[in-house]
Amino acid sequence: MSKKVYIFLADGFEDIEGLTVVDLLRRAGIDIKTVSIKETTRIQTSHGITMLTDAIFAETDFADADMLVLPGGMPGTKYLAGYKPLIDLLTDFNNKGKKSQPSAQLQAYFRTGILKGRKATSYPSFMEVLFKDGAVTSEDSVVVDGNITTSVAWERL
Repeated sequence: MSKKVYIFLADGFEDIEGLTVVDLLRRAGIDIKTVSIKETTRIQTSHGITMLTDAIFAETDFADADMLVLPGGMPGTKYLAGYKPLIDLLTDFNNKGKKSQPSAQLQAYFRTGILKGRKATSYPSFMEVLFKDGAVTSEDSVVVDGNITTSVAWERL
């Protein structure tokens, strides 16, 4: 059975956190779709690269999703966290026990309450926010807690 992964992108996402995932999953033969949360497929990375996503959130049906990926980077993470349709999708996805990989900053997940009581990791400067939100913080580079996988920024690996 083929897996389907949706990777959500907003202006200002960290190039390596978003595009490395796209590249690796495509090389592995996994069906991925990049999704813009804007009304256009045109996105600009945190380092000024303009790219086009495969789809626009408002025009996409996520019923076939096996995994959701939210790359980190600022201000992209802030935009993802502020996009209510994505927050609703994350909540529904979690309630169904499906897998997701949030950004290093995890801001979108705080709006859902999904991380409360769960083990998670992040970029060092964000660990206090994780703790205050009720997550059980870890210094590990990658943490899997049930259907949620968190990781530190690539600079720390």
